[in-house]
Amino acid sequence: MSRRTPNAAKPKKSAANLRPNRAPAVRTSAGAAPLFAALGDRTRLSLLGKLGAGPRSISQLTHGSHLTRQAITKHLRVLERARIVRSIRSGRHSLFQLDPEPVHQLRDYLDRVSADWDHALARLKSFVEN
Repeated sequence: MSRRTPNAAKPKKSAANLRPNRAPAVRTSAGAAPLFAALGDRTRLSLLGKLGAGPRSISQLTHGSHLTRQAITKHLRVLERARIVRSIRSGRHSLFQLDPEPVHQLRDYLDRVSADWDHALARLKSFVEN
């Protein structure tokens, strides 16, 4: 007869530990850094290109690649943590789909940074010319 120990009370998840369903807004370089890190890999950019056509399984994403399913899965997990990709269950399989919102937010962030640099360069030009 096996002896069972009572389950220890599980710690409650605080609101800070729960991940929101939506990607956090990219307003600062700290918010943009995880996206840049996730997008800074050729393989992950290739995966995003494939996912742009619609949800794909790992098998479909691996087809035509020199990488293993495990390697593709690791890259997909990086993209999931950056909230650029999300997985959805379809029967026994997981499908991965692109969430374009974080990429749009990143583009908006880059537009703001670019505008700031344009203004700074215009002020410098005005200062030098006067």
